[in-house]
Amino acid sequence: MCGRYATTTNPGRLAAELDAVDETGLDEPDAAVSYNVAPTTQVLTVVERHAHGEPDDDPRLRIRWMRWGLIPHWTKAAEPGVPAKGKPLFNARADKATTAPSFRDSAKHKRCLVPMDGWYEWLVEPSPTGKGKAVKRPFYMSHSDGSLLYMAGLWSVWRDRSLPDAEPLMSCTILTTDASGELAGIHDRMPLPMPREHWDAWLDPDHPAPADLLRPPSQAELATIVARPVSTLVNNVRNNGPELLVPDGSCDDKAGQTTVL
Repeated sequence: MCGRYATTTNPGRLAAELDAVDETGLDEPDAAVSYNVAPTTQVLTVVERHAHGEPDDDPRLRIRWMRWGLIPHWTKAAEPGVPAKGKPLFNARADKATTAPSFRDSAKHKRCLVPMDGWYEWLVEPSPTGKGKAVKRPFYMSHSDGSLLYMAGLWSVWRDRSLPDAEPLMSCTILTTDASGELAGIHDRMPLPMPREHWDAWLDPDHPAPADLLRPPSQAELATIVARPVSTLVNNVRNNGPELLVPDGSCDDKAGQTTVL
């Protein structure tokens, strides 16, 4: 699964790097910077869409601000303008995304990328004393050169049909897949990276994505990913600063070494 991640880019810089349109409308671009992104918060996404009302024009990459935790378009309103609460759909299994009722509509034509510096996962180990609760050690996974990761995601637009003038609510989920290699020793699931050479097919708003883009990544595709133990400060979502990424030297040799996957 992927329940926390870090991102230090801002929409303006991201739009410039990708030659995309910044549609976030953020007055303070650094509002998107977070070292401890958690579900239900607003996150940056990359989509490819036609201009509104121009289905025949060439689609363009667009940077959008979405709620992390997909709200299916068919969700009922709990009160005017507010969707009913359901399961926190911040992750979707890649192997079931095209068939699961909550995700299959989005998988057809609303696919996105979720940019991140890296993501966190917790290694669960028995208590050192053999008694009490298991110990959860946080690890941080990222590119060895510090470049952005782009994870496959799905998105949706929710509207309260009883309020024609209400603003639409955009939301997204991150696809997950089987972890492989040494990364699987930390957790059996991981977010699904989307290599740049597959972006055109993945983001195409007019056609379904090829099924092979939903397969687990190969070892070659994960060759530049490194995992390192970090401070348990990340366990609390109220902690949010660069100190969360500092390697933690308190882990034992087995769990504490930086690993190239």
